[in-house]
Amino acid sequence: MYDFQTDLDARLEEGRKTGCFACAAGAVGVKDRVLAQAFTGQAPEPGGAPVDEQTLFDMASLSKILGPTMIGLRAIEEGSLSLSEQVGDFFPEAPKEKQGITVQMLMTHTAGFAPSFRLDQMGITPEDAVDAILRVPLMAQPGEKPIYSCMGYILFAKMLEKRFGKPLNELAKERVFDPLGMAHTGYCPPSSAQCAATEVDAETGRPWIGVVHDENARFLRGISGNAGVFMSLSDGVRFASMLGQMGAGYLKRETMEKAIHNYTPGMDAHRGLGFQLAGTEGCFFSPDVPDRCFGHTGFTGTSLMVEPETGFWVLLLSNRVYPTRQSDALFPFRRGLHAHFWKKFAQND
Repeated sequence: MYDFQTDLDARLEEGRKTGCFACAAGAVGVKDRVLAQAFTGQAPEPGGAPVDEQTLFDMASLSKILGPTMIGLRAIEEGSLSLSEQVGDFFPEAPKEKQGITVQMLMTHTAGFAPSFRLDQMGITPEDAVDAILRVPLMAQPGEKPIYSCMGYILFAKMLEKRFGKPLNELAKERVFDPLGMAHTGYCPPSSAQCAATEVDAETGRPWIGVVHDENARFLRGISGNAGVFMSLSDGVRFASMLGQMGAGYLKRETMEKAIHNYTPGMDAHRGLGFQLAGTEGCFFSPDVPDRCFGHTGFTGTSLMVEPETGFWVLLLSNRVYPTRQSDALFPFRRGLHAHFWKKFAQND
């Protein structure tokens, strides 16, 4: 009988020893059943306490699905948001070429915005972020092709804030984290929380603890549509289990089906509503997993992969940017992790 636990323990330990990350937490499961969960390393940094299921990791771009995507899908389901609504409906002052960008374009990364640019270098305050994003020229015509964009998701979150009259952190807590029982997930974690270190601060030489790695999210005071969420493995398992059950207890199945539909067929990236879909060469999934898989990654070394027909999922939380972002060892490790455990599950199912 194949032992998921022993295998996951060994693979995370190997990842730490080979420099993929300083510490990590991971889990493998199917629907609401956890097959294994494992930990390696110490937090907040070497010399700290051993990583456990409550250690918080910087989710980086995995924040996009934890926050704005889930808020958006819940709003679409309840009828308080439509995929056809446009930027101009929320921000009438938007330039003409951006007025018609729809919620669907933003959620599928087909709005045409640049992948990223530094808001903190534009001579603005955080309150001016929307105007700054809207005045930067688009890289493609809206709806023309997928261009993965942090800026588009920052704008999408600002639209959600305007619709509901609350800041993103409050919306995420009320509409995502609390309903799912994710008590150890949120933006701007308290100083008392045990957090895995993010990148070392170049100015002080000290590691960031509980400080978001992404520059734009940091400029936006830690609360941003593209990054900023800190999450524990225990909460990640709750989230992965919900997705593995196609929204059970949180979203209707038809809402999840809409979310993981491929809106960019035949293009170099397959995009659902917020989710990346497997089936293209450049995606983070291994080519050895089924094309129907969906999920997301984060720059800090996080990832979540879900296979919707069986409900199988793999979750990895790590801090691959500590002490430096220059290591790329995590990328092949992560792809191999997804493929390996999918193969073992399929063989033993």
